[in-house]
Amino acid sequence: MKRLFFLFASLIAVLQFQVWLGDNSVRTLNALKNEITLQADTNLVLNERNRELEIEIVDLKTGVESIEERARSELGMIEKGETFFLIVE
Repeated sequence: MKRLFFLFASLIAVLQFQVWLGDNSVRTLNALKNEITLQADTNLVLNERNRELEIEIVDLKTGVESIEERARSELGMIEKGETFFLIVE
């Protein structure tokens, strides 16, 4: 009877160890859930950035105004006959 009790107690201890501290434990599951949450947040930010870039690509492909605006703001270009004023504070 003592052997049977010791066998069951040992079996329960091993199973509890596997559930709480083993390779596929509750702790590992919680860590994976946290990683999934962080990755989902990152994906939302990247999807929003991709959407903005797609809109910008369509705008650049279809309109001359957007190309001109970009050349003025990023490259500092001006048209012939325009006067450029630089205001220094």
